[in-house]
Amino acid sequence: MTQHAPVFIVLLPLTGSLLCMLFSRISRNLGSYIVMASIAGAFASACLVLQHVLENGGATWHYMMGGWIPPIGIEFALDPLNSILAVLVTFISMLVSLYSRPFVKDEDWLHVGGYYTLFGLLTVGLSGMIITGDVFNLYVYLEIMSLSGYALIALGGRKSMLAAFRYLLIGTIGASLYLLGVGYLYAMTGTLNMADLAQLIIPHLHSPLFAMAVACFLIGFGIKMALFPLHGWQPDAYTYAHPGAAAFIAGLMSKAPAYALIRFIYYIFQVDNPVVESALNVLGILGVCGILIGSVMAMAQYDFRRMLAYSSVAQIGYIAIGLAMGNMYGFIGAVMHIINHAFMKSSLFLVIGGIQYRFGEVNLYRLGGLNKKMAISSITVALAALSMIGLPPTCGFFSKWYLMLGAYTGGEYFYIFVLVISSLLNAIYFFRIIEQMFVQREASLTEVHPHKGKLGLPLPMVIPILIMGIMIIALGFGNATIVTDVIKLGLPGVFLR
Repeated sequence: MTQHAPVFIVLLPLTGSLLCMLFSRISRNLGSYIVMASIAGAFASACLVLQHVLENGGATWHYMMGGWIPPIGIEFALDPLNSILAVLVTFISMLVSLYSRPFVKDEDWLHVGGYYTLFGLLTVGLSGMIITGDVFNLYVYLEIMSLSGYALIALGGRKSMLAAFRYLLIGTIGASLYLLGVGYLYAMTGTLNMADLAQLIIPHLHSPLFAMAVACFLIGFGIKMALFPLHGWQPDAYTYAHPGAAAFIAGLMSKAPAYALIRFIYYIFQVDNPVVESALNVLGILGVCGILIGSVMAMAQYDFRRMLAYSSVAQIGYIAIGLAMGNMYGFIGAVMHIINHAFMKSSLFLVIGGIQYRFGEVNLYRLGGLNKKMAISSITVALAALSMIGLPPTCGFFSKWYLMLGAYTGGEYFYIFVLVISSLLNAIYFFRIIEQMFVQREASLTEVHPHKGKLGLPLPMVIPILIMGIMIIALGFGNATIVTDVIKLGLPGVFLR
């Protein structure tokens, strides 16, 4: 069965999602258990794929769907980079699916089944976008991700409906631009397979049609990854999303499009042509603006969720400037930040979801003395905050370190200045949270879901929060292994010449 592990990454959660409503009708919780088990199976499959790819020296594993040979058939192409991202997506999905259980425990079968069906489909879309080797198939997974994401955001309550509708309108524009770009590529090359495109696009790298395709991809993926100034949908979407799924949405829905952009720019188009170089310059400018404006806007928020949403605008800026540097260290820093930020931001949304579950509170100035009531959650927030600021030995320090190395190597010292200023701004608004939780006197909070245990939250919520906190430290200590044994094995050819 190992030879079919790539397809199981998407097939298992897809099958679980399709069966969820039926089995939820039979027994209210049965469907959710099937989805959770299928996601766990997808995680195991992703781990097998990563192990296989690394054992073969980083060689890309081409899995042909139905035995049809590309470019006629659709394939999954798994290298060290997207294999570790597949592990990332399925691992966080597995944790958040467990975490969501208390939020739906009092719902009827329709709501429980509907929630986990959408959650499983979101996992399918994110995983498929990362591992597919076909540009049109990527569009299919992009739509699966988007539609399930819209619905999970809409499930958050009254205000979430408008946020989801706004995201739907703007996200549709992004998806349409991507599809238009695919049409341009097909018109030039006659293929949709990524490996074929990388060869057949070479004669067209200076054509106006190619420039149009690059612009469509930059804007389309920019919308999906909430790149400034295309992020207008994001603050409300993250703020009002269903609290059980918000950690998964905030942690990963912007990362899959960011990786897709990496794949087009570095693996298909290459970076050593004038059109892509111009696009990277634009990406760098937008990244800098996003870092500074996102950080300033985060400082002005009192809603914990909204502060984290604007913080994500700044963090996406880090990924953008890493890609814009166009050198190996910048690339490594961008990829590392995709991985690290997924854990940092997911952990913070897990905690705020737990606070919202127990106390119905999201105002960060009402969190005084929370360390006495929710010790594990408070420690996880402190670790994630220190990592977002970029203090060692947390994982956030190392991605910023590689970004600074990339800026220094490329002689782009302005990026170093921006990264330092951003870290100082991060310190201002994250230390404000730490002060509230650990220093300020205990706030008087009314318990919506009283919990008398020492853990502060139900066990299905505490376990993911605890694991996320541990991972922030583990990724910091294991950063050299990830860079040397995984990312460097999957570097684009332009860095290996």
